[in-house]
Amino acid sequence: MSSLFRSVKTLKNSSSHLLRRGYGSEAVPERKVAVLGAAGGIGQPLALLMKLNPLVSNLALYDIANTPGVAADVSHINTRSEVKGYMGDAELGKALEGSDVVIIPAGVPRKPGMTRDDLFNINAGIVKGLCEAIAKYCPNALVNMISNPVNSTVPIASEVFKKAGTYDPKRLFGVTTLDVVRAKTFYAGKAKVPVAGVNVPVVGGHAGITILPLFSQATPKANLPDEEIQALTKRTQDGGTEVVEAKAGKGSATLSMAYAGAIFADACLKGLNGVPDVVECTFVQSNVTELPFFASKVRLGKNGVEEVLGLGALSDYEKEGLEKLKPELLASIEKGIKFANQ
Repeated sequence: MSSLFRSVKTLKNSSSHLLRRGYGSEAVPERKVAVLGAAGGIGQPLALLMKLNPLVSNLALYDIANTPGVAADVSHINTRSEVKGYMGDAELGKALEGSDVVIIPAGVPRKPGMTRDDLFNINAGIVKGLCEAIAKYCPNALVNMISNPVNSTVPIASEVFKKAGTYDPKRLFGVTTLDVVRAKTFYAGKAKVPVAGVNVPVVGGHAGITILPLFSQATPKANLPDEEIQALTKRTQDGGTEVVEAKAGKGSATLSMAYAGAIFADACLKGLNGVPDVVECTFVQSNVTELPFFASKVRLGKNGVEEVLGLGALSDYEKEGLEKLKPELLASIEKGIKFANQ
């Protein structure tokens, strides 16, 4: 059985689990998910993966162009959700109305030689406009921010929502799941353990040295030498660049990001539906450190963030990494806040 079909089977099992939990004749509650930027490199595979998720009853696909074709294509898949495509500013409100979860992969991808910071001026404006619409049409939705640089776009969204009087820190998430996915994969390869059973928390932010995988807390435990831990840390931090360079100017991490985005959206839906003990790493408003936003383990529930969990015990190497990342992460957060308020 392929990994894709195993994933679909797992998602179907989650539907059965919810049915057993007492949702009556409905397999699962009705849930609308909107994908903003659904015709892009991340958006298209993300739309496919959300169509495969049985927790989704209504899938709204929005972009500035080509959405009708993507929606028609995805709509032919024989799964539960009804799919509709929306295109252009005039249809953004309809795409958002009634959404429980809004996923935002909109924006331009990184190209060779481009840092996440280079993306800022383009993507910041796109995110600001989309968040103004979210505040108007679905202010209670859980917002999953994928658009880079996440370290800045999440603070931008928070400021937009504050201005609109709709900000709820429990409902705004920066999707850092790809860092976790990479850390798990790279760790499993070095530790020579099955990747399916691996867990590695990743904290901090979502760019370069702000990404801090906590390999000292990885399970199953493997006593890797310090130099291998340092190499794994650097590879996790540089994972996006690795893909950009491998694609030689023809793309960035679109497929793995879509997978990670689908994993996190699924966790949000499970939390909304009352599944207990749903924990994922994500970039949220936080008091775990002195920084206003920070990625760490978060327990998800019916209102979004139920609890922001602490960092746990860190190795000396991780403590050093934590202190190194703080100034850079703070600068990115402040840059986003400044942009939103100009």
